[in-house]
Amino acid sequence: MATRKLTPAEMSEADHAFYGLVWAGTVLTERVDRALTKAHDLPVSWFEVMLWLANSEEPVAASVLGNSTMLSRSQVSRVLDALQARGLVSRTPSARDARSIEVALTPEGRRLFEEADATRRACLAPVFTDVLDRQDLEALGAVWRKLKAHKDA
Repeated sequence: MATRKLTPAEMSEADHAFYGLVWAGTVLTERVDRALTKAHDLPVSWFEVMLWLANSEEPVAASVLGNSTMLSRSQVSRVLDALQARGLVSRTPSARDARSIEVALTPEGRRLFEEADATRRACLAPVFTDVLDRQDLEALGAVWRKLKAHKDA
């Protein structure tokens, strides 16, 4: 049984790039989850839903959150239940579609989101935004857009 680690040079370029995406996503998400949970009792999945809501000027259909986040529709529903129980979101019937529910941050939800977002940014700075320059961030953005555009292929 081999006991030494593989080196990046022993992987194909595509395998190394894929491993890097998985590694970065896992490590950074775990780091943010720990920081948000410790400081705000707010799991990263809750923060993700709040992030989408905070960036929308209008209430968002619950189904849109299921299509926008990395959570399944049932996970979004459970997160919304938990956020509503804490008074962080409100759900109202849609004025545009009687079958749909729209979700918005409450004033308390917006306040907590702003605090949590500051925590997230501070937590990521030493390992992400302080390490990468503008060109790196633009390149990552271009990569994510390409991958996302072909996610259903």
